[in-house]
Amino acid sequence: MATDQTMHVPPSLSARVVGSFAYLTVRDRLPTILTKVVDTIHRNKNKFFEEYGEVGIQAEKQAISLLSKLRNELQTDKPVLALTDGLPDTDSWNQYLERQQRLQGDQEPVSWFKSPWLYVECYMYRRIHEALLLNPPISDFDVFNEGKTQSFTESSQAVMSLCTYLEGIKNNIDELSKNSLFEHFSKLMQGSLWGNKCDLSISAGQENSQKTSPLDSLYSLLPFILVDDTKRVWSALISAQRPRESGKTTADRVDIVLDNAGFELVTDLVLADFLVSSGLARQIHFHGKSIPWFVSDVTAKDFQWTIQQAMATNHKWVSKCGVQWQRYLKEGMWCYHDHPFWTQPHEFCDMAADAPDLYTTLQGADLVLFKGDLNYRKLTGDRDWEHTVSFETALRGFGPAPLCSLRTLKANIQVGLQPGQGEKLTSQDPSWMTSGKYAVIQFHNPKSE
Repeated sequence: MATDQTMHVPPSLSARVVGSFAYLTVRDRLPTILTKVVDTIHRNKNKFFEEYGEVGIQAEKQAISLLSKLRNELQTDKPVLALTDGLPDTDSWNQYLERQQRLQGDQEPVSWFKSPWLYVECYMYRRIHEALLLNPPISDFDVFNEGKTQSFTESSQAVMSLCTYLEGIKNNIDELSKNSLFEHFSKLMQGSLWGNKCDLSISAGQENSQKTSPLDSLYSLLPFILVDDTKRVWSALISAQRPRESGKTTADRVDIVLDNAGFELVTDLVLADFLVSSGLARQIHFHGKSIPWFVSDVTAKDFQWTIQQAMATNHKWVSKCGVQWQRYLKEGMWCYHDHPFWTQPHEFCDMAADAPDLYTTLQGADLVLFKGDLNYRKLTGDRDWEHTVSFETALRGFGPAPLCSLRTLKANIQVGLQPGQGEKLTSQDPSWMTSGKYAVIQFHNPKSE
């Protein structure tokens, strides 16, 4: 693999370039999200009073004051400040700030518009968490919970359709040929891929549910998948199959690094259920976020809530799925992790050095699926790569296991395209990298390099 010495590593995307997507995000979308967070806290004022009395009202006022200050810092391009909340990850964040300052030099401080977009966007969500954490008793309030639950409840038709499809497969799964299994695998991978369109951080918290099942329109969506490595992902899974104690021949473990709660999470759970029930994998490890993050990302509470909701749904196949998912968790065939590294600003090529325990965990997987746009930005370092640079090059040595990105494009970075493909897309549709209309299923296998 090329080292950084022999390979030109482009700069990180930032809001320095007026009019760029990063600039518009920092100028418009991030302040809008902060305004919605303030509104949400204020709307829950009575709830805080009922639960905590006058202390709850004081906490609400102080949290809003800190968030208003944060919004002002952002909009006026003030220096990024060190965190003060004393959480286990506080030192790591403050060290990262020092690292950014060293990279940027002494001429100017690390600030909202002049420093890497990936860093300042992650930092904003960590500061939102800090504003609540410093104000007990409302420290545990998830400011994004309403949007996440709404995304699930308003996608009920699509959820029913998806669970009905899954149960149909499972009814005769033992009779399916390898080719039929691959067809279902491919469909559910695409279902999980297009489920990623439902991202509340991109719509700045606007309602963004899925009214119909993406499985109904997969054929018409195929032209919008710019890179489709499904067959390579399938081959990696099949080549990892070993005889197990149960007598079944299966791959040992697939890890899914989750993105959004709501409908997207259901598409991930359905895919995970299929992998286990078809014997393609023995166990699934899910990786979520330890704090509310990027408006709609999955936390442990969201994960458990979604399964409980499915169990309680008045629909035969949805509730059957929910019961089965709870059983998988109870029996240890599924498990959920939330390492703090996922809510830090690091590129994933830093993981082996900065979170070696997590890197070692991922090395135990036969396949790691990375969901969504933020994971893609971290996989590729959110850098201004040429579109024809290979996915492997952009990963810069990150490869704990065979890995695949399932991502609808919502940020102006995309690698691994054919020569001329990016230029053609730009001439046809100037917003192709940021509209969520296009997608990739992009695979890298460090074991075969």
